[in-house]
Amino acid sequence: MQYMDEPSPVAPPSTTPPKRWTRRQFVRAVLGGGVGLGVLGTGYSLVEARWLRVARVEIPIPRLPAAFAGKTVALLADIHHGDHVSIDFVRKAVRMTNALKPDLVALCGDYIYHGSQFIRPCCLALGELTAPLGVYAVLGNHDRWEGADETWSAFAETSVQNLTNTGVWLKEGDARMRVAGVGDLWTEEQDMGSAVGDMREDETCLLLCHNPDYTEQIFDPRIGLVLSGHTHGGQVQLPVVGAPITPSCCGQKYLQGLVRTPYTQVYISHGVGTIWPPVRFYCRPEIVLIKMVQGQSSTQSSS
Repeated sequence: MQYMDEPSPVAPPSTTPPKRWTRRQFVRAVLGGGVGLGVLGTGYSLVEARWLRVARVEIPIPRLPAAFAGKTVALLADIHHGDHVSIDFVRKAVRMTNALKPDLVALCGDYIYHGSQFIRPCCLALGELTAPLGVYAVLGNHDRWEGADETWSAFAETSVQNLTNTGVWLKEGDARMRVAGVGDLWTEEQDMGSAVGDMREDETCLLLCHNPDYTEQIFDPRIGLVLSGHTHGGQVQLPVVGAPITPSCCGQKYLQGLVRTPYTQVYISHGVGTIWPPVRFYCRPEIVLIKMVQGQSSTQSSS
């Protein structure tokens, strides 16, 4: 028996020389480890693609009426219902959004990926979204490619309002705020004049626009905030490199989050769904809850 205060026996030093690896054995070990890490990484990236988060952001809106300060906007983009994004996942996003009790919901396009059979189920599920100031939508490039008329026909069965190249006034007492939208940059026309309507110089507009690249064409300071998706945050982000693939003419400028320009600012969501391959890495899918405030600073958190 060995007691705790007794020294542990020490093995004599080995006289056997260390094993030398051949070049072939070394290469096999490296490749084997790489395959193992690759499999592990692929498994994680598939899981992350369904790890839906809520990103909470506080954004100052220029000329925001005091009556609207503190109001919240839920931004959902790039649902991409299809073979890899189930209708149950869409409904989960709807439940999570409704649980946040937003004052307004903005749907910024790409509701499906491929296949017109997915349009109506997705739109009807999104039609369950509720907000006292309304639920508004514009289309994305995939919606135009797969069936714009079918998409709007399905949304017409719900309370979702079409804001393509038009807008509405939100009113709180004597104060008002414009909520508007424009057509998709790749597949539609953008009529900013019709969108902003009869806005005065001292008023502000919340603009829905699927593709954030359109922000490069906005020179109207009355556009207080643009809401977009489209880039998915790249879906995959790597250390140092960033996102290897970003569907934007501006590189990674409009990859994600809040981006300020000389005339306006745009918030770009990671999106809810994915396109092929259906993976995410360091880029979780998200519902963005924006708190509109008066001021000069912005903060962001996630859960």
